[in-house]
Amino acid sequence: MRKLVHAIGFDDAPFERAHRGDVAVVGAVYSRLLLEGVLIGRVRRDGRNATRNLASLVQESRWAGHVQVILLQGIALAGFNVIDVQGLARATGLPVLVVARRRPDSDAMRRALEALPGGRRKWRLIERPGPMEPAGGVYVQRAGLTLEEAVRVLETFTTRGGIPEPLRAAHAIAGALVYGESRGRV
Repeated sequence: MRKLVHAIGFDDAPFERAHRGDVAVVGAVYSRLLLEGVLIGRVRRDGRNATRNLASLVQESRWAGHVQVILLQGIALAGFNVIDVQGLARATGLPVLVVARRRPDSDAMRRALEALPGGRRKWRLIERPGPMEPAGGVYVQRAGLTLEEAVRVLETFTTRGGIPEPLRAAHAIAGALVYGESRGRV
């Protein structure tokens, strides 16, 4: 089994409900439990550029040769800018693990997407990696790694609360970008 000990976790910054335009995205680069670096990019609110922008952030970073797995705090950023998990894995050559504390309400998500332009396409992207599976006290979707490897990744990067440290750090940094300090729970 592969040892996946270098990860980058992505989360988006908070934004106002009425906000339109770009939203900041933070990537926290980790070697096991050590924060190695931070990346900051942008994606369009409810847009279609999250997959491409995350792939560019990873590939153009100084850590591109070291990162072994990409962690995502949910399958969408900036509202409903849905990430093509398999597409991101193909573009970067890295496995991708989507992590959620709770199983999402698929019916509510589908209804919300139906009201958006391109909602059907986005729903297909959400369904493509399969349903969220329980793993390590959280729920995951994955591309390019087995469920057993996903559990090992969670064990490697999680110290408390079920959420891996790269995602906790990305969330805290993203909040600080907007509010001047981190707030709330990951």
